[in-house]
Amino acid sequence: MLDRNNCGCSVPGAFCRIRDITRCGSRGTEPGFPPPVPRRVPGAESFPCRPQPAGRRWVWRGRHRGLDRGRQRSASRGEGPASKKGAGGREPHHAAHARDIGGLRTAAGSGWGTMGASASRGQATRVPGPKLDPEEALDLSQLPPELLLVVLSHVPPRTLLTRCRRVCREWRALVDGQALWLLILARDHSAAGRALMSFVRNCLPPACDARPCPLGRFCVRRPLGRNLICNPCGQEGLRKWMVQHGGDGWVVEENRRTVPGAPSQTCFVTSFCWCRKKQVLDLEEEGLWPELLDSGRIEICVSDWWGARHDCGCKYRLLVQLLDTDQTVLDTFSAVPDPIEQWNNNICFQVTHVFSNIKTGVRFVSFEHWGQDTQFWAGHYGARVTNSSVIIRVSQS
Repeated sequence: MLDRNNCGCSVPGAFCRIRDITRCGSRGTEPGFPPPVPRRVPGAESFPCRPQPAGRRWVWRGRHRGLDRGRQRSASRGEGPASKKGAGGREPHHAAHARDIGGLRTAAGSGWGTMGASASRGQATRVPGPKLDPEEALDLSQLPPELLLVVLSHVPPRTLLTRCRRVCREWRALVDGQALWLLILARDHSAAGRALMSFVRNCLPPACDARPCPLGRFCVRRPLGRNLICNPCGQEGLRKWMVQHGGDGWVVEENRRTVPGAPSQTCFVTSFCWCRKKQVLDLEEEGLWPELLDSGRIEICVSDWWGARHDCGCKYRLLVQLLDTDQTVLDTFSAVPDPIEQWNNNICFQVTHVFSNIKTGVRFVSFEHWGQDTQFWAGHYGARVTNSSVIIRVSQS
């Protein structure tokens, strides 16, 4: 009488189809049947069966750990393994084992011809439906120029110049034109915004000019009403300044007295010999253009703070020059105040000047100041300068 194979079936080991996958054999065979020879099937190495101690069946150690227990219940009920469906509607373990083993699933009773099809027991195989096509992206190039201009006017100015201008020729023409930037400026409905809009309209270059509209850089840099001096208080060390060290040179220290309106309460400190520091501003690089600079309706306001230590006096000088394209001096302001005496209670002063009725051709502003102490002490006891500023504003007259 045939003994059951390790997989639980009673089919002779040489004809057991499950053996091809699980490498199981028969414990004993009838005379005349050759002993089972294990064969390899592609994919079986990834899902091996693990043998159990003697006297126990091999149990599939995959997702379906209940297969062997289900076969035991079927055997106790007298359900034949060769029948397609036993009592209670259970399918034979051949089909269940073959359908679940090794991750190769097929519908019950469909045989081994179909591999990889996903199906539940007693249910039809589900075929995934076709993928839906993604929604077609909005093509801005199909918009009329008027609507495209409105859409681009909501993009930040810096993005318009650095990214949108490179998209295509049509977009570059819109970014280089005046209409887009005038639309952006017109969104400021305040009194100052309306005044700026009126002023800018009267200072624009001719429409036939082949250069890109200067309003682009103007909207990015916003040069009117802000300090054009970089690092005015030494919060970044000596960066952006051209310096000439005298004595022990320039250093940056904390203010001994609060300076109103300063972005940082630090200052540049000089030594026992004249220390010099300079910065030259390119007004066109800051966002202004020749027609606006030569309109006669702007003012250039300069300011500087200087002071001394309580225990040491100091000297200070300021020189501001307006230059043309060839660095020729067109206008000058110079300040040489009286020295501060020793024991001064950390006194400080502000020097201011306004350039009005500016001559035609101004393109640069040179800002330069000096300082030293009066005691000639080693170290840094000289003039303390901070919060230097150059501000361009529209004339009120």
